[in-house]
Amino acid sequence: MSFAYFILIVSIVSASALEIAGVKFGAQLATMVAALSLLAAASSTRKAGYDHYVRATSWGRWILIAIPLCIAAQLVPLPLSSAHPIWASAHDVLGGLPLGPITADIGLTLNALLLALAAISLLGVTVLVVRNRSRAQLILFVLSGVAAVAALILDLHRLLPALVADVPHDLTTTLAGLGLMLNLAVIQLAAERAETHHSVLRSAAIGLCGLVGALVSAAAIFGFSGTNSAIAAAFGVVLMLLILVIRRLDLSPLAASALSVAALVGAAIVLTFLFEQSSGPVLMRLVPEMGAETKAALERMLADTRWFGAGAGTFAAVGRIYQSDAGAVLNAPSAATAVFAGMGWIGLAAMIAVSLIALVRLFFGALQRGRDSFFPAAAAACVLFALVQSFAGPGLLRPAAILCLSVIVGLGLSQSVSQSGSR
Repeated sequence: MSFAYFILIVSIVSASALEIAGVKFGAQLATMVAALSLLAAASSTRKAGYDHYVRATSWGRWILIAIPLCIAAQLVPLPLSSAHPIWASAHDVLGGLPLGPITADIGLTLNALLLALAAISLLGVTVLVVRNRSRAQLILFVLSGVAAVAALILDLHRLLPALVADVPHDLTTTLAGLGLMLNLAVIQLAAERAETHHSVLRSAAIGLCGLVGALVSAAAIFGFSGTNSAIAAAFGVVLMLLILVIRRLDLSPLAASALSVAALVGAAIVLTFLFEQSSGPVLMRLVPEMGAETKAALERMLADTRWFGAGAGTFAAVGRIYQSDAGAVLNAPSAATAVFAGMGWIGLAAMIAVSLIALVRLFFGALQRGRDSFFPAAAAACVLFALVQSFAGPGLLRPAAILCLSVIVGLGLSQSVSQSGSR
């Protein structure tokens, strides 16, 4: 299990660093590392580890395979009547059997399937290897550090463009949002440890690191990102504060429920206001402004999308059909738009269902966990941020962001049921 733990850390750091640096094979390397960590964890897991995994994923293990199954179905020959209209048009012109894979590019969809399996593998490996609190703390430190570095790069790019000329803005914005929640959790960790008579000097050092990371991340997400991304991060912070207030004040179930409902109603009002600020398809109302020609092409593309989409990972390939300029590339304005165009209504519904189920599971796990509640609380906040951010930007399409979020969720699930001193 120690080897799987080491490989897990390597996957977090390497995937993020390589993608920020613009290395093309970062996603493939991260996928191979995820497969290696899964093999190592499977070969060393005992019955106690398996029981822990079953308890941690009792919220619905079946939903973990929903998205990979949706992607795999796109590789299987199906009646073209249920596929994207472009395939039916091609059949009318070229003839042939009225069957074929839904995807526009088998290679790209296969890559998307492998990435989805890698994300699920890392989630499962994380659940197994961070049962021990000390290991969970180190993973939290690694995640918060990686995200804070990404946020710092975005800050430097905005403040000193001559020093940092080019950065993947969408990825660094997403990691900055995740980093804000994770570093707030580090601050809570330091406070909890100081209260339980741990070394005050060590707790202060940990808290200071968390504070610096939180400030760097907050500057990136609130100062140098879009308004909707900042609101998504604010939702995550409010969720962490809500959990902290319920725990610290030891509210009764009735009072906690009333406070949670009030927060939910407030979030619904804010989201409704944001969506009503602009017109057009719902999936495009939170994305940044774009040219009229690009917007029209995206609207045509979304209008043609059916239940099964046009193939996971093929947004740019299909977009060429709708882009009037042959030399231009139609990029996805948000992760939700890309999921809908690639996987249709079924894929989008599966994504939202997975996010909401994980959010509810982590929220209640945080309320029941005790002094280690910051692990599931931070994971719940990251899931909420990711869900809203998926409608505001394309950062969550990046393999590094997907894999980091998988590890964060695995960390939260594992520590929502862990016992002190478990091995």
